[in-house]
Amino acid sequence: MEIIFLGTGTSQGVPMIACPCAVCASTDPRDHRTRASIHVVMDGLHVQVDAAPEFRLQCLREKIEKLDVFILTHGHADHLAGMDDLRRFCDLHGGEALTVYTTDEGMSRVRAIFPYAIAERPLSRGYPAFNPVHLPPVLEFPQGTIRSTLLPHGGVNTLGLVFEEKSTGKKFAYYNDCKRLPREAVALARGAAAVCLDGLRPEPHPTHMNIAEACAAAPEIGAPATYLTHLTHGVGHAEWSAKLPAGVQLAYDGLRLRF
Repeated sequence: MEIIFLGTGTSQGVPMIACPCAVCASTDPRDHRTRASIHVVMDGLHVQVDAAPEFRLQCLREKIEKLDVFILTHGHADHLAGMDDLRRFCDLHGGEALTVYTTDEGMSRVRAIFPYAIAERPLSRGYPAFNPVHLPPVLEFPQGTIRSTLLPHGGVNTLGLVFEEKSTGKKFAYYNDCKRLPREAVALARGAAAVCLDGLRPEPHPTHMNIAEACAAAPEIGAPATYLTHLTHGVGHAEWSAKLPAGVQLAYDGLRLRF
């Protein structure tokens, strides 16, 4: 299994517009964060989670040239604004509509924002076509299994995802954009080789876990490695890496994990 962190930033990205802070001015490439998304490869099955505004640039940077499954965790702009660029993968699928696995809220947002793309096939070659469907609790493929659970994120629920590769039995949990981890989510992630958690910033936030909350949640799951994502410009990579407890690390754009 391979996990590619395409983006690890918040809705504003880092550097942030018109901000002179030390992190926004940093020359450390790990402090340059596009909006959060990941690409997971299980035995050759390519799964894309979310399409950030920088999705096209992320794909070019990381050489993402295949996409078999697309999952939208929720309908916020920083997670779906790049979906129009999925059009290229519709072409590569022979002009077939791309199934968009998501929540009820996600389906309604996709239909509202991309009405021109809700079709069985693209209107013309080079156009996108989406088929929004509800992600079931368990999605089975010959290469592995994707399990999902709902996570509280303010007024909406997001999809927490656990990937299990068939050939290796390795598991990876992706719990982004959430205020807390329900018991069901903790139980589902146990046994994972690595976990990625929302760890927005040092200060509390009403809809995201902050760094302290994420660090407190990590031992409940007990994975050997926990990575924090959806990071604001208040989190300098070098500074905060030195402060985190053992087993907890900051993710960064372009980070690749292999199990």
